[in-house]
Amino acid sequence: DFLLIITLFVALNNGSLLAESTGFVSGIMLDFLSASPLGLNALLRTILGFIAGFFHDVLNATSVLLQIIYGAVATVLKAIIVYLISLFFTGVVSYSLFSQIFLTEVLLNALFTPIIFKFLSLFSDFIIVRPESRL
Repeated sequence: DFLLIITLFVALNNGSLLAESTGFVSGIMLDFLSASPLGLNALLRTILGFIAGFFHDVLNATSVLLQIIYGAVATVLKAIIVYLISLFFTGVVSYSLFSQIFLTEVLLNALFTPIIFKFLSLFSDFIIVRPESRL
């Protein structure tokens, strides 16, 4: 889930506001390209962007081991949020948390997170927004 990892990168480096926007835009694009209910991915990724961005001052985004953990945790959190959304809306299929498909997704997201973070850090001048200093 490259869009999840990109949203996670933006969230850990910029905070909630930009991460929510990134999550919403990537989610709505995914909604138009997939068979999921319109707005499901936009809602899901907006929530994930907010949660990850909430911790942007607390978490270290430079350690490779921690990036692996962040990718795995974000994927599990995505599955939990989809499950919670499926309780309120019909037609939303939730993950089976102990299926081979889900565990493979967690493993792949965890392994690809440091690679994508390293690639995105090459474009940090365009992706990471530094607040202006106040005089």
